[in-house]
Amino acid sequence: MEKPARLMSLDALRGFDMFWIIGGETVFTALAKASNNSFLNAISVQMDHVDWEGFHFYDLIMPLFLFMVGMSIPFSTAKRISLGETSKKIYFHAFKRSVILFLLGMVCQCHLLSFDINKLHLIHDTLQSIAIGYFFSILIFTRLKLRSQLILTSGLLLLYFGILQLVAVPGHEAGYMTPEINISKYVEHLVFGRFDDAPSAYTWFLGSLGFVATVMTGVFASTIIRTQNLKIKWVASSNMLIHKTVALAVAGLALVVAGQLANIWFPIIKHIWNPSFVLFSSGLSFLLMALFYYLIDVKGYQRWAFWLKVIGMNSIFIYMAVHLIDFNDIAQNLVHGFEQLMNDYYPAFRSAVQVSIEYAILYWMYKKGTFVKV
Repeated sequence: MEKPARLMSLDALRGFDMFWIIGGETVFTALAKASNNSFLNAISVQMDHVDWEGFHFYDLIMPLFLFMVGMSIPFSTAKRISLGETSKKIYFHAFKRSVILFLLGMVCQCHLLSFDINKLHLIHDTLQSIAIGYFFSILIFTRLKLRSQLILTSGLLLLYFGILQLVAVPGHEAGYMTPEINISKYVEHLVFGRFDDAPSAYTWFLGSLGFVATVMTGVFASTIIRTQNLKIKWVASSNMLIHKTVALAVAGLALVVAGQLANIWFPIIKHIWNPSFVLFSSGLSFLLMALFYYLIDVKGYQRWAFWLKVIGMNSIFIYMAVHLIDFNDIAQNLVHGFEQLMNDYYPAFRSAVQVSIEYAILYWMYKKGTFVKV
């Protein structure tokens, strides 16, 4: 059987997302600090998470990852069905993959390898939010028609919004929301007890409603790309790919606007993954996907994105690698002699070397055809 073509724009976008995780942001922040350039300083501000309310570019990294996991679901599921796999086998694979991702997340940021129960958190990593969102989204996608998927996803956000606004933390009024005291944090401690990630402001249990919704927005984006009969009346082009690009962009703009409108009444807060955050971040993810899809798959401008594809096709491997291996220390040992020559610019140079080492490994794996999958 002929191997189906990959959606290169999705691989490239995944690589774009991973680039910032594996050290891209440290290069820009170090350059900004050394040069004190106003443009780089403005970028540097966006290279860190907001403390509580609001949104920076770096707050998009995690939801974009979940969004792209959702995009892969219709493609991978269709492939498995075409190979004759039963629903039972598909669900077992999804469950197994989710368990592995959850455990890998515990390795990355939950101190599982410290083998000290006093340091252990049950959940505090992107891979774990992916595991939750992916498993339930597989069930939703395979069991429900598109209209029901949209209704259920909207229902998850409305349910979460209702909980956050109407259910009170004991001793406080409903809707009271600070990093230390909010209903999501209260429920988190009730569920996980000593194994929650206090004093971190992040919450995961009720936030799972948002994780599933975020992954489902990726499913909807993929549904647009996979459709064979999309035609928007006011788009003059006869190229269906253009119509798909416009549909992605329109959906993205609608979600961004919805997120900003929701932000008026309920501020965007990534730490609890609230509905305003889901709408806004998913809208930006749609817009980025529309841009990459148009440039790479519609216009055919692929050469510029090759380096991103190399990163994106081994995203799980490099994510785990940067959490388990101190590439910054390796770079320091290789180029520390340049510090006296470069002065303030040395941290940026060292960070660039670090990313280059990581990329060299990924490029070698790509050329060898070695791709680590879960």
